[in-house]
Amino acid sequence: MDERQLRVLREVGELGSVTAAAEALLVTPSAVSQQLRLLQRSMPVPLTERSGRRVVLTAAGQALASAAADVESALARARHAVDEFIEQPDGAVSIAAFHSAAATFFPLLLQAAPQLHLHDEDVPQDEFPPLTREYDIVLAHRLDHAEAWPRTVAVTPLLREPLDVAVPADHPLAAKRTLTPRDVAHEPWITVHDGFPLMATIEAIGAAANHRLNLVHRVNEFTVVTELVAAGAGLALIPRWTARPHPTVSLHPLRGVHTLRHIDALHRPEHTARTAVRTTLTELQKAARTIRTSRS
Repeated sequence: MDERQLRVLREVGELGSVTAAAEALLVTPSAVSQQLRLLQRSMPVPLTERSGRRVVLTAAGQALASAAADVESALARARHAVDEFIEQPDGAVSIAAFHSAAATFFPLLLQAAPQLHLHDEDVPQDEFPPLTREYDIVLAHRLDHAEAWPRTVAVTPLLREPLDVAVPADHPLAAKRTLTPRDVAHEPWITVHDGFPLMATIEAIGAAANHRLNLVHRVNEFTVVTELVAAGAGLALIPRWTARPHPTVSLHPLRGVHTLRHIDALHRPEHTARTAVRTTLTELQKAARTIRTSRS
């Protein structure tokens, strides 16, 4: 049995005919009869009987109709509870982000939306979409020319961020405003682990210079990478807006290689039914504008 069948049984019992019940429920008499037949199949005793021209409920039917009223009341309370949860403007929202996005976006978000549960998740590109099963919103990044996010997730674009070459302030290359792959190809490099988005750009630099780059250190956290660059351990690709500036490291645009990444908020489409999630997405977009403006 289901809610519709129980509702039909109640209406037929109160109104005394299939036609009257159909008019009350705004359906056809055949639809009412079908629902009664389906309900009767699940019951071991008759639920209705004829009394002259009227259809009346048997004792079993009356007992079930009485219980159906309790069921409808319970379902109405459940729907109301869900509606209240969905409409809560300050309900808790869980957000996961890779490290540089977390460091940049989370402090701004906490000022605008304090009911947040924040998590760090630094994973390869193809592992970001599955995280939307665990979190309301996932801040993810992918290279500009990489495969788009799958259709299983909704995407709110936040930033299209340049990746610059980080150079020690006292390095000869620091005197150049922009760099080329040939300028940097013979330097030692600090880069991310295999499988992470930036590796494709590192490989493109080597291909453009026709020289395989010497990858001496593998570090995913940009704060650590910047410290290594400052210490003279090598060059690195650093995001222009979401990496923390370092006083002895300069960032230089790279010509001849596509060095842009997307930072997007991924979420399941159904999550945006909640007011709190929609509000948080709006605050993320505001934060992205602040980040882009203040650090450009």
